[in-house]
Amino acid sequence: MTVLTDSQDRTDVLNRLRRAEGQIRGIHRMVEEGESCLKIGQQFSAVRKALDSTYLRMTVCFVEQELQARINPDATQKADLDLMLKDMETLLARMG
Repeated sequence: MTVLTDSQDRTDVLNRLRRAEGQIRGIHRMVEEGESCLKIGQQFSAVRKALDSTYLRMTVCFVEQELQARINPDATQKADLDLMLKDMETLLARMG
């Protein structure tokens, strides 16, 4: 089973999850306080986007780790790999 081994990537994913968690607590508070459904719905949308982007980030980190473990690139190949992964992340982000 693959895990996020890069501490910076893991920290990035965890920070994104903490932000989404805070947004969900905010929604909970809004419901308790009787906020309008429209405003609550907007916050739901924001949380969904935050979780989708976190999932995308984690997926790109996974692919990067797996590729690096298998090809062990030199500095030139690493730059090409980074560019390819950035392009892949852009394409995947447009799918949702």
